Amino acid sequence: MSRHSRVVRTTAALLLGFTAVATLGGCKMFKKGPRGDYALAQEQRPLEVPPDLNLPDTSGAMAVPSATGGRAALPSAPADSQSGFTVAGAQRDQVFERVGAALEAIDGLTIGNRAQLLGSYDVTYQGEGFLVRVAAVQGGVYVSAVDPRGVAATSPAAVQVVGSLQAALAR
Repeated sequence: MSRHSRVVRTTAALLLGFTAVATLGGCKMFKKGPRGDYALAQEQRPLEVPPDLNLPDTSGAMAVPSATGGRAALPSAPADSQSGFTVAGAQRDQVFERVGAALEAIDGLTIGNRAQLLGSYDVTYQGEGFLVRVAAVQGGVYVSAVDPRGVAATSPAAVQVVGSLQAALAR
């Protein structure tokens, strides 16, 4: 065996021995423990919040409810339009029944579904489907037509139904 191969083997054996001692022996040089707050238990570490995180608005979180007898305050009535009107001084359930009777009297209108708790009729008229909603508002009940997107229905069929309802409920 040549001198060169003995030197290579000895060097390799020393490096292998040093590596084994360092990794198995727990040499401080290879272990970097947590520093500062990270050395604490996870429950004791301070909460980290990213700097660009916006906090939610909590100004109204503890608002005291109004004295309305446990009921939420009614929304104000929207202005009358071609897709809705207000029946002043009436109860929602009474108006709901009157709207149902008026809808049944319209030729060519089909009531697909009625939900008194929601105050809505699912109707089809002149090939168009929309909702007729009856909602309690301050000072009365608001009757309106709503399209499938949830916005005021302004199609000619919906406007015609709302006009018929307004005329029927005015009597």
